Amino acid sequence: MKSSIDKTIIDNTNAWPFVEAKKILRERKQYIDKKNKITLQTGYGPSGLPHIGTFAEVARTSMLVNALNQLTDIPKEIITFSDDMDGLRKVPDNIPNKDLLEKYLNKPLTKVPDPFNKFGSFGEHNNEMLKKFLNQFGFNYTFKSSTDLYSSGQFNDSLKLVLKNYQGIMDIIIPTLGKERQKTYSPFLPVCPETGKVLEIPVIKIDENNSKIIFDNNGNKLEKSILNGECKLQWKVDWAMRWYALDIDFEMYGKDLIESAILSTKIINLLGKRNPSGFAYELFLDEKGEKISKSKGNGITIDQWLEFASPESLSLFMYQNPKRAKKLYKEIVPKAVDEYLDLINKSKNQDDKQLILNPVWHVHNGNVPKEDMIMTFSMLLNLVETSNANTKELLWKFVKKYKPNIKEENFPIFSKLIEYSIKFFNEVIKENKKYKKPNPDEKKALEQLIKVLGECNENMLPEEIQTKIYSVGKENGYKDNLRDWFKLIYEVVFGDENGPRLGFFISFFGIQETKELITEKINNV
Repeated sequence: MKSSIDKTIIDNTNAWPFVEAKKILRERKQYIDKKNKITLQTGYGPSGLPHIGTFAEVARTSMLVNALNQLTDIPKEIITFSDDMDGLRKVPDNIPNKDLLEKYLNKPLTKVPDPFNKFGSFGEHNNEMLKKFLNQFGFNYTFKSSTDLYSSGQFNDSLKLVLKNYQGIMDIIIPTLGKERQKTYSPFLPVCPETGKVLEIPVIKIDENNSKIIFDNNGNKLEKSILNGECKLQWKVDWAMRWYALDIDFEMYGKDLIESAILSTKIINLLGKRNPSGFAYELFLDEKGEKISKSKGNGITIDQWLEFASPESLSLFMYQNPKRAKKLYKEIVPKAVDEYLDLINKSKNQDDKQLILNPVWHVHNGNVPKEDMIMTFSMLLNLVETSNANTKELLWKFVKKYKPNIKEENFPIFSKLIEYSIKFFNEVIKENKKYKKPNPDEKKALEQLIKVLGECNENMLPEEIQTKIYSVGKENGYKDNLRDWFKLIYEVVFGDENGPRLGFFISFFGIQETKELITEKINNV
């Protein structure tokens, strides 16, 4: 359903989901008008469990659908396609019963036993994990299985067309291959009638009239139908065929697949249709700047993020700068959460033009929560440390000491944030804390800060307290570099170079409590 946001505002916005949505409607107009539907696709290789890249692709595509909903009432569908007919190339390290799978190498994933003994095959197991994974985020999608579409004959007409254009496809692919690979390459991968394995072998001859290929299987000349799941296509050809058969209007993909997308585009054009609108996104990096890999286990997993922060904060991270490589590791979570809270706060005073540029509008499909933000996640982490609160109830009790009129039920985001902060502090921050031991001059400055805080009262505004802190710094040699003064306080009190805005923190935490905290730290470090 279209929104009430003025068309002029939408036409002029540069928020990327709207830019891409308008591009789809422009580039795919003839196809969309003909079928009265917009079809978007995300792909999944079910050789392993869903990961953060899977979430990113579906989340971003869903944001695009939200933008399309503002532009047109034409129905939209996200197809999540599982390439479960792909052969098992290697046995994953993170599964039970590894030995069981060794003899099933190169067989279609839907013909490999489930090592978890829960489903009919390894492919089915991973497909079900994918659906469970997507469902927990409330994504609206249609699941499609490569095995089902091949074996049921739904791809047959498109496969015949690929066979008809066999030589043209070879002319596109062959120049991109090395000399040895050129000798054996074929767009079709027959399923061996004897072993059930997906074979990468040279095709000797094609029989277009009977939809068959003749291939060399270790010196034996064999004939095989290309229909009804007896063959599957090589990756780039398969991708193009899917675009063709399913009338895909849009698909995003990682920048590592740009070359594949170029070749698949040439192939679908050869088959007689225009390629979908595309969107190449950058990949995620770990804290060292290396590409995140499931096999390396570097970076942060979906499950880890959701232990420490909300799905919405993760969606925000995915929304921002999708064409820029971003580091993704545990320590970036607080910053991502605080950005999310800040953007929700800003949304309350924004007009429509500003609102659709606000990432949380896209994260929440246009329905941004109205909750007031009590404090940042970073400050809450400091509060967990300084109050020694290790349960949600204790921390809420502490918060209510200073905000007595707060009702938990009115603050669902903050209430959940309290749980996250306790877990994140204990599992990520605590072990890495390194408290600075102040030298005599630094200790003298901090003791003066304690004395000045003693002259404050609980009714003072945060900014007034902040001004007092500035004054102490100036009187103790930090006049020209107050940044170092605050850094000293943070390193001594919080064991970090950065920390909360001190005036606000002290106002919330309590003046007497802060004096005791600083005294404890300078005497016990």
